[in-house]
Amino acid sequence: MKQIVKILTLLLAVTAVWVGLLQTSTIPESYTWLLPLYLIVSLGCYGLLMVGIGLMNFPTCPQEALFLQQDIVEAKGFLKKKGVDVGSD
Repeated sequence: MKQIVKILTLLLAVTAVWVGLLQTSTIPESYTWLLPLYLIVSLGCYGLLMVGIGLMNFPTCPQEALFLQQDIVEAKGFLKKKGVDVGSD
């Protein structure tokens, strides 16, 4: 619930600034109408940047990979006992 309040507050603040810029004409009106589009594009670029950074810093877990391989071997053995063809090893 707290996160939605933060998002709505931020959205309300951005909308108030945008309407204020439309009313005061400190920025030419042709630019002011494009500000929401610029905001959306900027947020998209920020999101892509965060995904890219997350992928670059993605940790490798060799111990977990070994556990996963052991689980796969156990699952194949269990399925073979039940008569299921699990393919070649």
